[in-house]
Amino acid sequence: MTSPDRGSRHFGTPTYRREVDGVQGEPLLFEPRLRTPPEATTRHRVVAGERLDLIAARLLGDPHRYWRIADANPTAGVDALEEPGRDLDIPDGR
Repeated sequence: MTSPDRGSRHFGTPTYRREVDGVQGEPLLFEPRLRTPPEATTRHRVVAGERLDLIAARLLGDPHRYWRIADANPTAGVDALEEPGRDLDIPDGR
């Protein structure tokens, strides 16, 4: 397993190795960790047809960072985050 890239939500998260029959293998899974939602610096009102990846591409510079928007808005499921008229907290940084 390769280490996640810097843009990944798992970057810097510890891994563990599972021992099977006395042999330690490759890293298997990332340990769960508690994440504090990033401090939002911008608000964005969702319009019809927008998706989190499109919003992330435009406002964060990378569509794969949609998870940062989801983490900044933890009270709603992903589908609810894309509802037109919803105000989203957008985390700072690219």
